Amino acid sequence: MISILQEVRDHQLAEWPMARENYERLGLTERREFKLGSLNGAFQCNPARIVSTGAKIDKASISTRPCFLCAANRPKEQLSEEILPGWEFLINPFPIFPLHFTIAAIDHRPQDAIPLDMASMAEKLPGMTVFYNGARAGASAPDHLHCQAVMTSELPLMNYLENGGNPNDWPYKVEYSVITPDAEGLLNLKRMTEVKGLDRLSGKEDAALVNAYFWIGKDGLLRVAVVPRSAHRPSCYPELMVSPGAIDMAGLIVMPRKDDFERISTADLERIFSETAILR
Repeated sequence: MISILQEVRDHQLAEWPMARENYERLGLTERREFKLGSLNGAFQCNPARIVSTGAKIDKASISTRPCFLCAANRPKEQLSEEILPGWEFLINPFPIFPLHFTIAAIDHRPQDAIPLDMASMAEKLPGMTVFYNGARAGASAPDHLHCQAVMTSELPLMNYLENGGNPNDWPYKVEYSVITPDAEGLLNLKRMTEVKGLDRLSGKEDAALVNAYFWIGKDGLLRVAVVPRSAHRPSCYPELMVSPGAIDMAGLIVMPRKDDFERISTADLERIFSETAILR
């Protein structure tokens, strides 16, 4: 499957110069490793991601811009293919990894709940993790339901769990379940899609404050992890431009500005997680 996806990517990049340039620039990104408890992660300096990290997500800004995930507004070069009924498979033009795709609902509807269809997406994409950013947890298009897919091996949290790591030892709360093909497994799957975050200011549960990950494990079983959140962005934003989404909460902190990348410390990261995740 990975080789097929590489062919899909290469075919698309041959037709789309802007996306091709952004993928070529991945070779220039810088990484710096860090360790925070059981999290062995990295900071990544990726200037092209300013589009997402710096996105205006307030209602006024969303209402006045055309939705870039709707077919009518997408660049003519961006090809699509139906991966499931009602879902389109697209290359992500602002990649974090060499294989990075967006899976967008055909209909324009809000990013309001973890889609159960992510289970079927993961089954169709072995070797990939399908992830979801809640509307207040990293989504740069909270007005249009969508997921993304990247290689499972790229994500520290997935590698940690795959190798027997205890989710209770992760620096912040992670709900994790291996979904078995029986009635109990289906109940667990439904339960995982209903996990909510807890807004740190209001103290209220909020379904928009979650990041979710679906992938097929080495044993062939579906795995689901959900990170409930307490806020979208930390108080240091935008002075320190970190806007955690699912990739960040899985252990790769994406930073579009070089000076932020060079000065961020694990102490800064601890504060960011303390303000945006739910600590143990």
